[in-house]
Amino acid sequence: MNSQENVFFEIPCLADRSPSISGILLVKKWFKKADKRYLSEYLQKFIDYNKDSFDFLQVIPKIEGSGKEVSLSFKTDRFIGAIPLRSPDTGKQIGDFAVKPRYTSATGQFSEYVEIINILESEILPEFKHSIPLLSQNNMRPPLYLEAIKFVKLFEKAVKIKWNKFQTIKRVYRYPKSQVDWKDYIEKEFDPAKRLLFPCHDNVLNSFHSDFFELKYVYSIAKGEIISFKTPLSIKYQYRDVLTHLDNVLYEFPEKQTSDLKIHLSDPVLIKRLKDQGNKILKRNFEEITSWRIDFSLLFEKYVQFVFKQVSLEIGATQLNNYKIRRSSHFSPLWGLSYLEPDIILMKSNLDVVIDAKYKSHLFNLKSGTEELKEEHRKDVHQLLAYAAFTKYENKIGILCYPYGEPYISELDYIFPFSNTKSRIILLGVPLNKTKLNDLRRLIVTYLSEIERQCPI
Repeated sequence: MNSQENVFFEIPCLADRSPSISGILLVKKWFKKADKRYLSEYLQKFIDYNKDSFDFLQVIPKIEGSGKEVSLSFKTDRFIGAIPLRSPDTGKQIGDFAVKPRYTSATGQFSEYVEIINILESEILPEFKHSIPLLSQNNMRPPLYLEAIKFVKLFEKAVKIKWNKFQTIKRVYRYPKSQVDWKDYIEKEFDPAKRLLFPCHDNVLNSFHSDFFELKYVYSIAKGEIISFKTPLSIKYQYRDVLTHLDNVLYEFPEKQTSDLKIHLSDPVLIKRLKDQGNKILKRNFEEITSWRIDFSLLFEKYVQFVFKQVSLEIGATQLNNYKIRRSSHFSPLWGLSYLEPDIILMKSNLDVVIDAKYKSHLFNLKSGTEELKEEHRKDVHQLLAYAAFTKYENKIGILCYPYGEPYISELDYIFPFSNTKSRIILLGVPLNKTKLNDLRRLIVTYLSEIERQCPI
């Protein structure tokens, strides 16, 4: 059990089975009104009552044992996030169920996730589901400093351009000019010394305008999130100089509180992006946190594509991401696939490589031989071989990527003796750690270069 008061249970994603929670312990802490004689029935009622929430996070609860020996365990999938749970007899909220990242080594719960997101070209943002607010609130909310970092990076670019807007400024002239404020003039014209002083409204281009004041207000929120105690030290240190620079640039600008940054057609493209990102921060800052999740398998897939983009540039290969191999037949059953979609295809003069990323625990269970691991790996290999069937070379090469703590590579060769055709499956361990990116890239480049030398021209 997690020590946090409002957290019912916390578990990493991709867990085949969590530690069991004793039914007696659950009654003492969470289900105090439950009848101890019918614990199994009560736990099943609890699972059924919270089914929608568990399904949203793809958590599978499992009741084990019976009587006083009954216990509850959980299986998680690819999502991280948090959901609120209720008691089945009263409907009262009891605590939050949290799924955290797995196969990351940083002390900060989301720090490596944020670092990887920052180097990817695509956005992977939390999904929210309408529900009652989380009891743990800020303790289990998705990392707001991710949104804050994106805003600060855009703001750093924005202050380098001269974003001026027309502002109406009141000035006094000794002659009528532009728009004279006649009402103000009449109130003072009785004084001979002021009769030839005309208060006028001038429209001037100025960077000192209200839109910028509102952006500075959002910047203060973003900065506060980045330097807060919830943000890992590595993230704070990385953006320390950027925040200092922006503080100096914005020193003379006042803040104007707002709950919505208005986006105008006349705004430059960069300012529109900045305001849009600022509105995300404003919305997340003031709203109550409900059920949310992040697809970590999608993050893993995008990261693998990013790694191989660097590899393809180094070895001079063409890379296709999520290329759709479409069905050409006119007739097909309704359940037939209209296309196949490998994650990555690398093409070079004498080498085609198909890569598939799977956010699964196989490399962390190298000495385990459970039927479930075998069946999942069988599906992965069959899928990769199906993709490789479309390459033009006789000997097929596929790379199956799993998460792992260190860069790792090994071969699985399958040979059909009657035609002497070989399919080479390479198992690649991909650390979800930015600091190990260069080591991983070098390992892949060296290995593919060696394979290329072995291939006939």
